[in-house]
Amino acid sequence: MYQHGALAYQQTARQTANPRDLEANLLAKLAGRLQQIRDNWPVSPSELDEALTRNRKVWSIFIAAVTDDASPLPAPIRENIANLGIFVMGQTMEIMGAPTPEKLDALININRQIAAGLRSKPDTAA
Repeated sequence: MYQHGALAYQQTARQTANPRDLEANLLAKLAGRLQQIRDNWPVSPSELDEALTRNRKVWSIFIAAVTDDASPLPAPIRENIANLGIFVMGQTMEIMGAPTPEKLDALININRQIAAGLRSKPDTAA
């Protein structure tokens, strides 16, 4: 019974959540998974590949969104996110080519910092 209630809550939360909160939660979850892998190194290559692939897919979506001409974000923010995305892609390839736990730090930190920024309230006192 509890599981049905929890599932219903999760589905409702997904439908009513603010997109910024969803993105922040996703980035935090990805950072947590990468941190778990780093903390439990060595891990199987398939575990590392799965986590890096998920992270890369999310960042691919971010890059596509901010490079779309219809993006409502200001140009400097779009450029910063695109540049971070390019760095994330390069760092991911570096890790896949020569995996070490320390190389995960940059991806973990970027995801956590962006998640924190998305969770902060925009300054409405202008």
